[in-house]
Amino acid sequence: MKIKDRLALYFTLVSTVTLLGVLVVVYFTFLKLMESEFFERLNDRTMVTAKLYLEADEISSEALNKVRTQYLERLNGEVIRIYNEVNSATFIGDDQQFWTSETINLVRKKGKIRFKDGERQVVGIFYKDNQGDFVILASAIDEGTNRRINKLLTIMVIVFVVIFLGLLLSGRWIAKRILSPLDIFINQVKEIKSSNLDFRVDEGRNKDEISLLAQNFNKLMEHLEHSFILQKTFVANASHELRTPVTRMIISGEISLSREREKEAYQKALKSMLEDAEKLDNIITALVNLAQADLEYGSSQTENIRIDELIWQLQSEWNQKKGQNQLTVEMKNLPEEESALIIAANPTLLQIALDNIIGNAFKFSDDRQVKCILEIKEKEIILLISDLGPGITEAHQEEIFKPFFSSSAKSEHAGNGMGLYMAHKIVHLYHGTIHVSSSAPTGTTFILRFPSF
Repeated sequence: MKIKDRLALYFTLVSTVTLLGVLVVVYFTFLKLMESEFFERLNDRTMVTAKLYLEADEISSEALNKVRTQYLERLNGEVIRIYNEVNSATFIGDDQQFWTSETINLVRKKGKIRFKDGERQVVGIFYKDNQGDFVILASAIDEGTNRRINKLLTIMVIVFVVIFLGLLLSGRWIAKRILSPLDIFINQVKEIKSSNLDFRVDEGRNKDEISLLAQNFNKLMEHLEHSFILQKTFVANASHELRTPVTRMIISGEISLSREREKEAYQKALKSMLEDAEKLDNIITALVNLAQADLEYGSSQTENIRIDELIWQLQSEWNQKKGQNQLTVEMKNLPEEESALIIAANPTLLQIALDNIIGNAFKFSDDRQVKCILEIKEKEIILLISDLGPGITEAHQEEIFKPFFSSSAKSEHAGNGMGLYMAHKIVHLYHGTIHVSSSAPTGTTFILRFPSF
């Protein structure tokens, strides 16, 4: 059974049980009230009878009966008896005993009684008179009350059924309205596939449990998306980042083995291969930790890095690959204090981020010159990387940092769409920001800002 149906059912059950309790209380209260009223009428009957028959001595019994019949409305099944000291019926023309001596003596003992005898209601009083001690008993059947009670019961049953149905329908409507955000949430969740893990459900404006569920679900989806992307990132970057040192090691080994060489040449080749192996080990460690820790590894494995030294190192490596002066570097406002040049980061990850940006710049500018400008401002390090490529359209500038996005127009520019995404993640990991400034077709500039010590 759906939650909305259960809520409607529980709401209806609680409401109808409460209503049933109220109706039962009203029914029995009305019943007892009517019984009490009828007892009072019978009590008045006994008092009137006492006044007529016992106090009006000069009037004959026949005249009294006539007055009683004429002026007192006879109740349904009415029986009135006056019993003398020996418990015999007297005064009234009907001298049948009707009540037993036990009942008559009980009236004498208690002075006044009232009780129900089947459908009959009975009232008895003990009355002292100058003619003696008498017991007056009156009884009748309250048919008027029975009719009213039956009508009331019928009305209550009809009202109960109508209200029950009304509560059931209104309860289901209320439950459906309250849980409508949950239906929206379920339908949106059904749309999520492995191909659109960036999809987020609507969290709504109400600060209720469903909104909280949607918020937590979106957080879960964000973690899943990152984990899924990082798995693909690892594969893509492993092939991208590992290829260069492995190639250099292979080339160094092949050159060294191509002919006999002196001892110093072999030592130099082995030293170069060892450096590449160490670099390869650092890259593998960084990539594995990046994939396993959702980029949180880098924040716990930080070092104090001089950004200017890292830039010079990058210039040397890229100029070896692309040719002399292909990556130019300009330093502005270099401070005297070394602390102004320090960034707390994982050196391998930060180099991967900058390599990805510089590599993109060379790729999209068809290996034309790339310019890197380092500017130091108060408590801020600004790094600008500019190329001479075709630029990035305004529509694409918000998309380039998303995973697997590629805006390449040429087949030779095609990539896996992970480089800038990974660079963006790493820069933000170390409390930096990255923005792009481009006006096609005059080139693109990536602006990186880091807080300094």
